[in-house]
Amino acid sequence: MGARFCKGKEKYSHLFEPIRIGSIRLKNRIIAAPTSPSMITTEGHFTPEMIAYLEEKAKGGAAVVTYGEAIVHSETGKSHNKQLQLDSFGVRQGLGNAARAIHNAGAYANIQLSHGGKYGGLTSVGGDQDTCAEAWGVSDEVTPAGTVKEMPGEMIYEIVESYGKAAKICQDCGFDMVQVHAAHGWLFSQFLSPVLNKRTDEFGGSLENRARFLMLSLDAVRKAVGPRFPIECRISGDDLTEAGLDMDGCVEVAKMIEDKVDLFQVSCGNHEDPDLFCRTHPSAFYPRGVNVYLAANIKKQVKKPVACVGSLNDPAQMEEIIASGQADIVEIGRALLADPYIPDKALHDQADDITPCLRCYECFGETMKSEAVKCTVNPLMGQQLSAKYVSEKPKTTKRVLVAGGGPAGMEAAVTLAERGHAVTLVEKSEKLGGNLYPAGAPYFKEDIRKLCEVLKKRVAQAGIKVVLNTEVTPEYVRDFDPDTLFVAIGSDELRPPIKGMDLPHVIMAIDAELHPEKLGKKVAIMGGGLVGGEAAVSFHHEGHEVSIIEMKPAIAMEVNSFYRGGLMPEIEKAAASYVDTKVLEIVPEGVKVMKDGREFVIEADSVVCALGFRAPYAAVDAICAEVDDYYIVGDCRNVGQIYHAINQAYYAALKV
Repeated sequence: MGARFCKGKEKYSHLFEPIRIGSIRLKNRIIAAPTSPSMITTEGHFTPEMIAYLEEKAKGGAAVVTYGEAIVHSETGKSHNKQLQLDSFGVRQGLGNAARAIHNAGAYANIQLSHGGKYGGLTSVGGDQDTCAEAWGVSDEVTPAGTVKEMPGEMIYEIVESYGKAAKICQDCGFDMVQVHAAHGWLFSQFLSPVLNKRTDEFGGSLENRARFLMLSLDAVRKAVGPRFPIECRISGDDLTEAGLDMDGCVEVAKMIEDKVDLFQVSCGNHEDPDLFCRTHPSAFYPRGVNVYLAANIKKQVKKPVACVGSLNDPAQMEEIIASGQADIVEIGRALLADPYIPDKALHDQADDITPCLRCYECFGETMKSEAVKCTVNPLMGQQLSAKYVSEKPKTTKRVLVAGGGPAGMEAAVTLAERGHAVTLVEKSEKLGGNLYPAGAPYFKEDIRKLCEVLKKRVAQAGIKVVLNTEVTPEYVRDFDPDTLFVAIGSDELRPPIKGMDLPHVIMAIDAELHPEKLGKKVAIMGGGLVGGEAAVSFHHEGHEVSIIEMKPAIAMEVNSFYRGGLMPEIEKAAASYVDTKVLEIVPEGVKVMKDGREFVIEADSVVCALGFRAPYAAVDAICAEVDDYYIVGDCRNVGQIYHAINQAYYAALKV
């Protein structure tokens, strides 16, 4: 095979060119960006699940794996309910185990040193329990979430010292570098703000004074870890708010601290500002790499290496960023949850097998619900520890019939085939994909379209027999006589008995998404859930005038708050929303509704029915009755999201 056998090094030559940062030599230009799921003990220590999560990113080929938001001064700076606390007694054991796990899997270990500033004592995103006793910030402030007290000078110097102590602990426990977080609205952002910072001492006034806290803390870190130990600093390229720094101000900060750091990571926005969260962590409504220009701007002004972020997941785009000089390194966050093996797949020229991140924010949402992490498209995310104990491939090969070629059916078929079974996948339509096609129809859903193609490619490569244009009936099951049956036949659109549903201008949501040319100028959507809300944005983009009719008090109430934060501004631009509104009848001129006791007609040339889906229980029961060993997965089990389809299918297949 020889010394050079990785095709990706030729295709992405800049991405896989090593780079030295201080005392370490990165094997490529890919860093796993700081992330901090809530898999932390209440004492502020790593759990085995958290360590396994970090370990898999290292296995996937990233040069450096970074843990995010480790708190240096817990008494004042813990901004989330559960965070790694570097000043907590007993924290070292988990730190050491994490560093060793990352090293053993082939990467350098990095850790982000952070302090929430005023959010340490305020109810915030992810922080509504076990908050700090007081909210200490840059200046006195009264906020809707509580009162903020100005940090006295003695506290500032105590926190400066804590940065040095925290960095030394991390170094002693085996971490290869540290990152100081000075962006996203946390402590140093608050001090750098020309609006929030009203101090009259040496930490207020000029930009140099406002940056003093950050510079002293970087000095403390350097003194603690020595001259060659790499220090990364996350800064803003633009705070994107009148309360923060603009691009020029961010450049000046970078120049001030350049001699104190070895690497800049350039981000933007504010974690606690709902209007900016979906830009700091770009939603599907932004192009991939939307924030890279900010890193490019900083890079023009400094000599130290610069890393960029911005929902990157395509190796070709990463290669172009580095080749064109916009950044020296790319840092990847959510995309490595969807597929931790992006670097390795790029290295071996397998980019077409990368599972795309959908930017659905289920990873963020799960931390709020269960204090863990999950991913819509990666059933192993958050389950890395238990995955180590998955049973070996079965000794007996079974003939498995998979009914339905949507995401659940394809995922089940691929997993079953990988386990050595003889799999036949039968789909009643002319192609595999199921409801991924209408789900991926909107202009901002390119990643769902990519997911569909990736799954289809895996089916083809797995040697699975595919039968199209064939419905699995009880008779088909009897004739096939499988050892095991997987039922993944999807769901049916609800067509409620509303008067006028048979009128010619009524169209079901799936048909409307797939064939928007059927729609008239004015479109009324019955149903303001996720399907109706996203359809409204899509139809508006195509030039239609859109109205949404929803019985509930708000649109898309079932959606996690993070995705909803990006979706709702788009809906507000796209459609007139009638909430708390009941559909009475569909009439030739539109939809007759009742709101606040008043009847009126919402005019429409086309009426789209987006009132949900229902599992076909009778059909499921009929075909399951023909076999002893069966599994029901996806929407035909219970209507859910892509996550439920893929997760159920994967883990059911592991049982066979």
